[in-house]
Amino acid sequence: MAAYVAKKRGILFPLALASILFVTLFPIYWIIVTALKPSIENISPVPFLLPHNATLANFAALLSGGYLRNLLNSVFVTGASTLLSLVLALLAAYALCRYRFPFRLNQAFLIWIILAKMLPPVVLAVPIYEVFMKAKFLNSLWGLVLVYQVYTLPYCIWMLFGFVKSLPLEYEEAAEIDGASPLQVLGRIVLPLVRTGIVATAIFTVIVAWDEFLFAVLFIRSPELLTLPLVIVNFIGEFETLWGQLMAVGLLAALPVLLFSRIVYRHMSTAYALGLK
Repeated sequence: MAAYVAKKRGILFPLALASILFVTLFPIYWIIVTALKPSIENISPVPFLLPHNATLANFAALLSGGYLRNLLNSVFVTGASTLLSLVLALLAAYALCRYRFPFRLNQAFLIWIILAKMLPPVVLAVPIYEVFMKAKFLNSLWGLVLVYQVYTLPYCIWMLFGFVKSLPLEYEEAAEIDGASPLQVLGRIVLPLVRTGIVATAIFTVIVAWDEFLFAVLFIRSPELLTLPLVIVNFIGEFETLWGQLMAVGLLAALPVLLFSRIVYRHMSTAYALGLK
């Protein structure tokens, strides 16, 4: 009986694993197949698992339509937003962890930023729009970088706060005894120790900034400044949906994030290996 149960478990586990892989990977496979199909096959009432006449026309249409510029806009806005958020968040997290504030203002600040994060974005969009309109920051990629801090900065502060708080004080105290300034302690002691935390925070920050739509559609008007999420909706019309180009631009939007995740994964693997040594 025990051998029969063990045999059943040995069969069920591969089946369950195969089912999970199928559910996870089939949408990605279907996106690739749809992007390679001509338009006539994408609107066929009978779906084909493989394209009969595979073509790169959908990708060529994206390149000729100038969507590469929109991709570069998204890369710039996401990269600048992530870098700015990480720098400001590390400074804020270190100050909140290592310095004493009167009336527990550090705790009040942490509660305030998490409440701001919990608010619906549309609640913040109108007052921020008014401020940016008076400051003439509308229709600007740098203005979009600043407004994305509403999304990314509170999250980065909370993430890095936990990493900085977990560090032992002995290293910093030893550096201060040797005459290091607070900025030197932060740059030479704290920064290398929380490198893994910074990388992990950067991954989620990139994903949030890359997929953001609401603020981008409100603050950007010029076609040459549109980010990639804004142009994706153009392929869905009232009477027609360009499925091939829609899936092609979806792949184009996923590639930078996948490349960044791959680089980060290799970086974290190397860091863990060096730490074990």
